[in-house]
Amino acid sequence: MAEYCFSIICTSEIEEKLLDLMLTMFPDDVFTSMPLHSHGTRPGQMSAIEQVIGRSRSMCVQILVSGEESATLQDLLRRDFAGTGIRFWVMPIVVDGEIA
Repeated sequence: MAEYCFSIICTSEIEEKLLDLMLTMFPDDVFTSMPLHSHGTRPGQMSAIEQVIGRSRSMCVQILVSGEESATLQDLLRRDFAGTGIRFWVMPIVVDGEIA
């Protein structure tokens, strides 16, 4: 049962690798991905244009996970995405449902 909403922010350069990981790790689960703009990204990770406008193109992936899945996903992100500047946070779920 899902206990947490796991959110991941990554650059467009690594989004396909991240989506491949998610599809492999969670083949039967629904997760979302959406383009967004990140603010406060380290300048070394931004193009010259992004530095001028103060935001960078990024992607956000969100998935509902158990505590064990959250720990496993954190370990995989640290191992497979070291040095990429990927960001994540995990929040407890108050309500989870599906309207059929």
